[in-house]
Amino acid sequence: MTTQPTTAEPALTSTVRQQVLVLYLNNSSLDSSVIGWARHDGTGATSPTTGDGDEPPYTTGIAALLDGWRLFQASQLIPPYPDHEYDASFLKHEFLFEKLLNTTTTTSPT
Repeated sequence: MTTQPTTAEPALTSTVRQQVLVLYLNNSSLDSSVIGWARHDGTGATSPTTGDGDEPPYTTGIAALLDGWRLFQASQLIPPYPDHEYDASFLKHEFLFEKLLNTTTTTSPT
């Protein structure tokens, strides 16, 4: 009886990774204009950084939803203290979106 040598093939592993998009909107409505943004890519496919573009990735929060981003957090609405309605501070209307993407990696046989 003869045996054929076997060659082990690399295995493909699928993993779910998260991309996060933070949009700061002009007001608390998702259809208001984007005034600031940040992107984070857990897939490793891109390396976005602060100030890497002059134009926001979307014009509104609704546009991000229509492109498949899922809204998972919106900032709490806090009324201003009396006589502080026009103070400059943090951006109040922050919305966090995510996309879950399948990534595949090749592992060599042991």
